[in-house]
Amino acid sequence: MRCAVQDGPKRVTTNGGSERPNVARLFDYYLGGAHNFAVDRALAEESIKRFPVAEMARTIRSFSRRVVRMCVEELGIRQFLDLGSGIPTAGNVHEVAQSIDPSCNVVYVDHDPVAVAHARTMLRDNLSAAIVQADMCDVGAVLRHPETRRLIDFTQPTAVLMVGILPYILDEPAGVVARYRAALCEGSVLALTHLTKDVEPDLVDQLVKLADGMDSELVPRSKQDVEEFVCGLQLLEPGLVLAAHWRADGELPGTSAAADASTYGAVGVI
Repeated sequence: MRCAVQDGPKRVTTNGGSERPNVARLFDYYLGGAHNFAVDRALAEESIKRFPVAEMARTIRSFSRRVVRMCVEELGIRQFLDLGSGIPTAGNVHEVAQSIDPSCNVVYVDHDPVAVAHARTMLRDNLSAAIVQADMCDVGAVLRHPETRRLIDFTQPTAVLMVGILPYILDEPAGVVARYRAALCEGSVLALTHLTKDVEPDLVDQLVKLADGMDSELVPRSKQDVEEFVCGLQLLEPGLVLAAHWRADGELPGTSAAADASTYGAVGVI
């Protein structure tokens, strides 16, 4: 199995900056965060001029916020495992969940040392949230990590979030999803999004090329492919749909219809 999560190696300068853009910091910038450098902002602004990449990032972040609120308010879930989290910037899981109930516990998982370093700084005063540096494809390492074991009791309902990360798993993503599902008890939730070329192939091709230029590989998948990941789950209404349309009632429409059509989303109950 090839699991290419986030970007490749990078050289870091002695002043704490970076000589090249970083995927996690790019998304931080697209989402209005402050954990990015000039080199990231330059590439981000260049890409924004060519296609609505920022709107694509905001679409999946909005989906994540809606899912977290639903889990806490409607399902009573108080534990979250956010896989491939990147930098937990504006509108992150712990902010949304803990604003509703401060007792919520959140574990972020990312293998990128840049994202992990930023996250640890952000979370140092929050005893109910932590970042685990691990490859999400190494399911055992994630689940056995001391921080995961400290904050999450898998005998209780847990929400596992795979938002924006599955396209980075190049081979056998269904197997990775299945192993996390096997660890969850009844009443737990799996929420995911997935990049697709079904509706806007030209736009998604541009995103793939942007990632390729940063030594990162993305694999868009069809709706039929994504259905395999959630087969057997009780999908909450409206099922597997474009993420921008998942329980979006009352939200302002996206600024880019094309960006909104680039990603599927679904939430299933174990």
